[in-house]
Amino acid sequence: MKQTFTLTEKTKQIIILLIPILITQLGMFSMIFFNTIMSGRYNSSDLAGVAIGSSIWSPIFTGLSSILLAVSPIAAQRYGERKTKEVASSVKHGIYLSVIIGVVVIVLGVLFLDIILDKMNLQASVRKTAFGYLVGLSYGIIPLFLFNVLRSFIYALGITRVVMVILLLSLPINFFLNYVLIFGYWGFPELGGAGAGYATSITYWFIAAMTVFIVKTQLPFSSYQVFHHLKEFSWSECREILKIGVPMGLSTFFETSMFTVVTILLSKFNVTTIAAYQSALNIVSFLYMIPISISMAQTVLVGFEVGAGRYKDARDYSWLGIILAILMAVGTGLLVVAFRYDVAGLYSNEPAVIKLTAHFLIFALFFQISDATQATAQAALRGYKDVNLSFIMTLIAYWLICLPVGYVLANFAKMGAAGYWIGLTIGLLSAGVALSLRLIYIQMRKYKSVEVQEELV
Repeated sequence: MKQTFTLTEKTKQIIILLIPILITQLGMFSMIFFNTIMSGRYNSSDLAGVAIGSSIWSPIFTGLSSILLAVSPIAAQRYGERKTKEVASSVKHGIYLSVIIGVVVIVLGVLFLDIILDKMNLQASVRKTAFGYLVGLSYGIIPLFLFNVLRSFIYALGITRVVMVILLLSLPINFFLNYVLIFGYWGFPELGGAGAGYATSITYWFIAAMTVFIVKTQLPFSSYQVFHHLKEFSWSECREILKIGVPMGLSTFFETSMFTVVTILLSKFNVTTIAAYQSALNIVSFLYMIPISISMAQTVLVGFEVGAGRYKDARDYSWLGIILAILMAVGTGLLVVAFRYDVAGLYSNEPAVIKLTAHFLIFALFFQISDATQATAQAALRGYKDVNLSFIMTLIAYWLICLPVGYVLANFAKMGAAGYWIGLTIGLLSAGVALSLRLIYIQMRKYKSVEVQEELV
């Protein structure tokens, strides 16, 4: 990364960081995409089982990963301040936390997974697939969390292509493993939807191993020596990561768990509705990789400029990211609505599932605009390390607006599953507005005096 002086330079820099991040995010999401599509091709029951398993795993993974992604704004600010040793220290303690958190998740899964699935009153075949899928995924938790820490470190230095290459190399491996483990080809066991979980875990081990190798051996990463002197453990360093990461993680957890609750509420409907909802959500989530990638680049750039004391540049990057995300959401949303039946056909051969999925996708345009706004506004605030009030705002939007409105529309307004989509859109829009107002306050009040001094100089 480097200092920029014009809007054109800023746009160019954010795109340079963005494109590899986007390809990486799409690559990671493609694993879930392969899981869902191949499970759906196997049968609708396995698709529903993978949907339930994903809905349980997704909030846990995204919430805890967001805690570890706090390494990114911390390291970016320290990099902007040219504090090399402090950058390395934050990464080392992020590695410690990744292992600790991974072990805790595995232990909790052993204790509570059966109980959670029993409470959902699923069909026997759906429950079996969901359980097998989650057990398979559990073998890849620790390498996945480790990878997220190292990825945050690489992004903080403004070098995003490395992770992109690793993900692109891993996709053929993941596709092959899904193919043989779900359908039982070439002498591999036929595991159905559960095979998708094992395929993904093996791929995570490959990704983590490649990333560790590059960080240890390739410049400029190896110069930070993040794997040296790992015995030098400091709770104060861990607390700094947790101080920023926990609100980030909770905010992400409550957003993704909101979708999980909707999936659970929809479980009272038939398998067709569950499969259609998950397929539509999978498509929207795939497109969400665009604003989430913009937000990752945005957090790094804002953090870098804040660390360097260039608050006007930090403000410009904040709003540039938000505008770019909204424009992309409008474009992709219109395409999805126009070709909704063709897109829905990728997920199932069953006409009923295709028809209902296409119906759900009508809501995609407004949903994506709302989601893109709140994601990038929140990312800009993370670059300023302003996370506590953001968490409260999102908690209110997700759980006191999204779910109640969706529940009322679905059950009392007799809109069915479509009511939940409208509720989600309204809640996410509320979050986007609130977070944008908070961002304006931070930029106009907290840094006003500093900006005035810069202009005088």
